[in-house]
Amino acid sequence: MAEPTASSSTTYPKPRTCPFTVDPEYARLRTEEPVTKVSMLGGNSAWLVTRHDLVRQVLGDTRLSSDRRRPGFPRFTANQQNVFGDLPPSMIGMDPPHHAEARRAVLGEFTVRRIEALRPRIQQIVDECVDAVLAGPRPVDLVAALSLPVPSLVICELLGVPYDDHEFFQQRSSRLVHRSTPFEERIRAVRELRSYLDDLVAAKERELPDDLLGRLARKQLDSGGIDHPALVSAAFLLLVAGHETTANMISLGTLALLEHPEQRAAIVADPARTLPAVEELLRYFSIVEGATSRVAREDVEIGGVLVREGEGVIALVSAANRDPGAFDRPDELDVDRGARHHVAFGFGPHQCLGQNLARMELQVVFDTLFRRLPDLRLAIPVDEVPVKSEATVFGLYELPVTWGEERACA
Repeated sequence: MAEPTASSSTTYPKPRTCPFTVDPEYARLRTEEPVTKVSMLGGNSAWLVTRHDLVRQVLGDTRLSSDRRRPGFPRFTANQQNVFGDLPPSMIGMDPPHHAEARRAVLGEFTVRRIEALRPRIQQIVDECVDAVLAGPRPVDLVAALSLPVPSLVICELLGVPYDDHEFFQQRSSRLVHRSTPFEERIRAVRELRSYLDDLVAAKERELPDDLLGRLARKQLDSGGIDHPALVSAAFLLLVAGHETTANMISLGTLALLEHPEQRAAIVADPARTLPAVEELLRYFSIVEGATSRVAREDVEIGGVLVREGEGVIALVSAANRDPGAFDRPDELDVDRGARHHVAFGFGPHQCLGQNLARMELQVVFDTLFRRLPDLRLAIPVDEVPVKSEATVFGLYELPVTWGEERACA
């Protein structure tokens, strides 16, 4: 087994400056060194895995830990390991058997059947947002008018979080996913969110309402007692992940479809093609990076390379989802590709819990937006659209769009 050493010229993560491409260095590594040592911006080193089959291997291997508190875990920013301090880990940072227990507790809330029951309300939320867009001035920033409010409203209703507080948690979660946020601000954002959720969860434990957090509290009570810190950690993860990722995918997916009018026309003409289009957009953008980081709990061989106990590993889904060994013409957007084996939602035990909800929100948004605004177009040149180049969840800061009044329809 090979044991390469870190290259001083290979650092990770790299800024992502274009919405439609990934760094060409990752393509080179995928071909020449699919498992390679990189220097992390946070000060330590890690193994970067870029090939699709090996990324799936990493994400399915329980010998690789998700616990961010372990020494050697990849650090994307300086002092990353100290942000959460002694707070109990959320599900994303748990290992067996605790991870399986925590996941089982909430899995029933995200089944296809339960999410499908939310479709009428999600449709109503999207329609109301599009109504407001049509009634307002143009151009409009679609990030503020649609991308953020839709998933925020949905996750607030699902969890039982007052939507009036959405700006509070959006601002703080935004600070957490930007690598440029100073350490002190990260700490403050975590503490303020935890304090807010601590009070909210305490109220759910007293009142036991029929919302997700209330139902989780009731389950714990029926099982012998409420674990308040665990409920707060679950609420933290679901609230932040439940709107940040989907909001960015709405913005990026809309941009891609505006830049590919023939593919946009295809899903408008046949809504049955929208769900395959959603899968392709998820593969094409692969917006989440840090969630697929691991650290070896014992020596593990990956692609003929020996990863020692205590060494960090990053399964780079953006590179895996552009792997020509797994996808034909991977750098092209093809809404009819139908490639459900992408790893945009991860793979294995930690595969995204809310993927069914995200798929539905994206489907409803794209179907509704392009049906009601068939001539929607960018209000600025595409290369002027501001991107979140330094964020651990990639996306757009703004998406200015406009349309012709005579063709807007109800």
